Amino acid sequence: MNELDILERKSNIELEYDLNEPPQKVWRAVSTPELRENWLPSKALADRDAISVTPGEEVRYRLRDDEPPFLESTVTFKIAPNANGGTSLRIIHELDDVRLRRTAKAAANNNGVSVMRAA
Repeated sequence: MNELDILERKSNIELEYDLNEPPQKVWRAVSTPELRENWLPSKALADRDAISVTPGEEVRYRLRDDEPPFLESTVTFKIAPNANGGTSLRIIHELDDVRLRRTAKAAANNNGVSVMRAA
């Protein structure tokens, strides 16, 4: 068994926070590179640019581990106003490295029964 076999199961971490700050301020913190750098450094990102952006609501980034096997993951920040006038921040971190996906392959000898059609 190797490291990738252990990590094969899809792992998601979901966190939700209620913040006192308005949604616009939280959006700036997660989407502006200079502000984001304080808590999500560029060296942790596979790419400095976001994968997808829904302005004011959701932004997704690609992350890469800095140690072998250098697995990649996706982190999504979802922002919505909460009932108290602040912000509900939902963070979803998904381990989705391509190397962890298994494709079903037929065995070379599947010991199946061969059926021939009579003509």
